[in-house]
Amino acid sequence: MRSPSVVATALCALALPALAAALDPAAVRRLGAEGSEEKLAAVRQLVADGDPAATPVLQALSEGTLALAGERVVRPVEGRTVDAATGEAIDPPPADAATIDVNNRVRREVETGLAALRLLDPAREVRRAAAEELAGAASPELAPLLGRALARERDPATRALLALAHARASLESPDPAARAAAATDLGASASSAVRALLARHAGEEEPDAAVRRAAAASLAAVDRRLALGEYAGRLFSGISLASILLLAALGLAITYGVMGVINMAHGELLMIGAYATFAVQSVFARRFPGALDWYVAAAIPVAFLAAAVVGMAMERTVIRFLYGRPLETLLATWGLSLVLIQAVRSLFGPQNVAVANPSWMSGGFELMPDVVLPWNRIAIVGFSACVLALVWLFIGRTRLGMFVRAVTQDRVMAGCTGVPTGRVDTLAFGLGAGIAGLGGVALSQIANVGPEMGQAYCVDSFLVVVLGGVGQLAGAVWAALGLGLVTKLLEGWSGAVIAKIAVLVLVVVFIQKRPQGIFALKGRVVEG
Repeated sequence: MRSPSVVATALCALALPALAAALDPAAVRRLGAEGSEEKLAAVRQLVADGDPAATPVLQALSEGTLALAGERVVRPVEGRTVDAATGEAIDPPPADAATIDVNNRVRREVETGLAALRLLDPAREVRRAAAEELAGAASPELAPLLGRALARERDPATRALLALAHARASLESPDPAARAAAATDLGASASSAVRALLARHAGEEEPDAAVRRAAAASLAAVDRRLALGEYAGRLFSGISLASILLLAALGLAITYGVMGVINMAHGELLMIGAYATFAVQSVFARRFPGALDWYVAAAIPVAFLAAAVVGMAMERTVIRFLYGRPLETLLATWGLSLVLIQAVRSLFGPQNVAVANPSWMSGGFELMPDVVLPWNRIAIVGFSACVLALVWLFIGRTRLGMFVRAVTQDRVMAGCTGVPTGRVDTLAFGLGAGIAGLGGVALSQIANVGPEMGQAYCVDSFLVVVLGGVGQLAGAVWAALGLGLVTKLLEGWSGAVIAKIAVLVLVVVFIQKRPQGIFALKGRVVEG
């Protein structure tokens, strides 16, 4: 709370020239009335007058230090007792002063009034906070004060909030012309609360026909903005889901394309990455609490290496001996997934563990009044794009990437030209597993981290790979984006369960028509 002198200086510039140095004694006296209605009327009058001297009086009333002594209202100031209306010191202090009690209704009105009196504070942040508070709680009595504050405000964000507060206050005015003008002004809003207010004045509750017409026109405009905001939110949710699916499926696209292995333990590699993130967070909390906000950056290489080591161990010990036997590979990797789940349960316990967002990833960006884009999901979309770019550079610009592409297109011919296919298999499996670990880092920021978290993404990963085309990174990107957007759009219309079923049906129909996926694999074996 700013000091009364600072608020007074600012409000003096707003107040009308005829303002007196003292408050209205009658209004101040009514603060000590028995009935709540008289107290409410007195608070509203003091705030509407815009006198800066009302700020300390209302503050004292809110804090329970305002007292009634006979016919005078008094308050303490730096160890003295002063008359609340005139500010004159009273010596000796009255012995019969009784504290003025207020109920919750009066206290809320006082807080709203104090917010209104802060509208001309020199600090922009204080004015904006006051405008935000009044945007949802402005009464008709505050309309003149809000209008004067709006005329002097230069900050665009604060002006928008003040305009909304002024329009909402004017919409309850007894003057039909003021209500019609306010209804027209509210047509620029995109708030569901404003929509409810306009809907009331567009109906039969509003006696004036001109106000009803203005409210109806503004209501249609607000509905269009709300629909646009809803679609924008779904679009972002679809992109966010697509980024998660892409991280989950990118590694699988590499391993499935190189070796043709149906790895049912791929989801558990995501789980390993998430638990690696939790372990790094725990180390930072114990050893580097001052740098806890940056544990995610340290967790990225740790998760990649942990998942890559587990993936290469799986390929060396089990999968290598089952190439060309898809059923046995499927059953073996499913068994490996159970082993990994039980190992994590033994190390970390069966319950979910808490992975907190860093402070810079908390909150969100307010696209519209009812549409907030969370920073953690925005960060994941950017992280997915960076991982995709690095994988593309690796596959397209490095020697090992060239070997991976050669083995994917024609394993026999690649072996005949000297490509160490066995080593490529191991390294490719490690790369794919490491990318899955990076997906676990991203998942840990938006989902519960538990032993079975990866199973929910295993099937979706295969859908992305098959739909995009085996071994095709571009296909995986388009498939993930398509599945994410379609899923979120369908969820908005039919619910999550029906949307899942519908997406699965669409994928099956697509694969029936185009078995090679969005992008067909090119190579001698395929063409032959």
